[in-house]
Amino acid sequence: VAGTKSLVALSFSGAIGLTFLMLGCALEDYGVYWPLFVLIFHAISPIPHFIAKRVTYDSDATSSACRELAYFFTTGIVVSAFGFPVILARVAVIKWGACGLVLAGNAVIFLTIQGFFLIFGRGDDFSWEQW
Repeated sequence: VAGTKSLVALSFSGAIGLTFLMLGCALEDYGVYWPLFVLIFHAISPIPHFIAKRVTYDSDATSSACRELAYFFTTGIVVSAFGFPVILARVAVIKWGACGLVLAGNAVIFLTIQGFFLIFGRGDDFSWEQW
């Protein structure tokens, strides 16, 4: 029951983040859909974690080179997702209000992704593998 409530809360927060992103694109004053390319960053951000989890078998080690490299790549992906709308606004492809909405959506979506891994990535009897 607790896992189901967590999943519903994460789904709700993901929907809020996507709503911010869509508002940054679809409002009449903005009307440019270039910020939707940040969805690529949202989709690829968990991939380094998945690869590192498959490669490192020993969960007792506090740190491994593969895990640290995964953190590095994930950080680069997240920073790129926040930098992309700023660059688009700086070169006047999108307006600064749209940039603010996209940045707010990024923050909510990445916190949702992190919350998913914190809640369902423990490896106990209730984990994300069953979903």
